[in-house]
Amino acid sequence: MCGRYVMSKATGDLLSAFDAKEVEGSPPPPSWNVAPTQDVPIIAERFDEGTLDRHLLIARWGLVPSWAKDLKIGSRLINARSESFLEKPAFRKAAVKRRALIPAEGYYEWQKTEDGKKIPNYLYSEKQDLLAFAGLYEFWPDPSLPEDDPGRWLLSCTVLTTTAHDSFGHVHDRAPVIIPPEMYGSWLNPETTEKDEIQRLLDTIPEPVLTPRIVSDRVNSVRNNGPELIEPAS
Repeated sequence: MCGRYVMSKATGDLLSAFDAKEVEGSPPPPSWNVAPTQDVPIIAERFDEGTLDRHLLIARWGLVPSWAKDLKIGSRLINARSESFLEKPAFRKAAVKRRALIPAEGYYEWQKTEDGKKIPNYLYSEKQDLLAFAGLYEFWPDPSLPEDDPGRWLLSCTVLTTTAHDSFGHVHDRAPVIIPPEMYGSWLNPETTEKDEIQRLLDTIPEPVLTPRIVSDRVNSVRNNGPELIEPAS
C-alpha cells in the first residue's frame, strides 16, 4: 500500500526532471506528509493538435471513476493493485487510456511489530532524489454543477501497487510500482492501449533499490508537516 508520501520539490524542478512543457492547475505547497484526497502533481502525455506533449497536471489523490455518483469513492481508491487493475471496473478504462507518473521523493509505510505496534518507516532512494510512482488518472463530472461550469470536471489519480520486494518486504507486504527514468516514455505513451502490451510493460519494470529509515511517529498525524518528519527517529 502507499498511503502517505513526500513531495516538496518546486514545480520548475518537476518540469525539468520529467521534461514536461506546461502546468495545468494550481500546484500544491511542498509537503512532507502528502495524504489521500489532497491535490498532488502528476505527469501525463497527451496529443495536442497532433503533437504529443508531456504536461504536469494537478490531481486529487484518490481516483473517482467517471461513472461514480459522488467523489467519496475516491478515498477508497488511492491505490490500484497492479495484479488486477486492467480488469477492475474502477481502473480498466484509465489503465489503457490515462496512465501517469506521480512524482515523490519517498514514501511512508508502517511496520507491524509482534506486540501490535506500528513503526513508521520512510523509504527512499539513495541515488535518485525523485521517484516516479506508476499511476492512473481520470476525469469525473460533478453532477451538482452545470455543464458549462469550469469547475465541473474533477481530475483524480491513483497509485499502482505490487507485492513488496524482499529487500523491504519486512516493512510492509505492498509497495508502489516505481517507474525508472528510462521507462517514463513507455509507461506514459497514450498509443499503448492493448492490455497484453501494458501487462508486458509492467512485467519488465526492474525492482527499485530503496532504503528504509525509521522515523518519528509524528508522521502518523496528517496535521504534522515539515522536513523533520523524514529525519531518523531519536
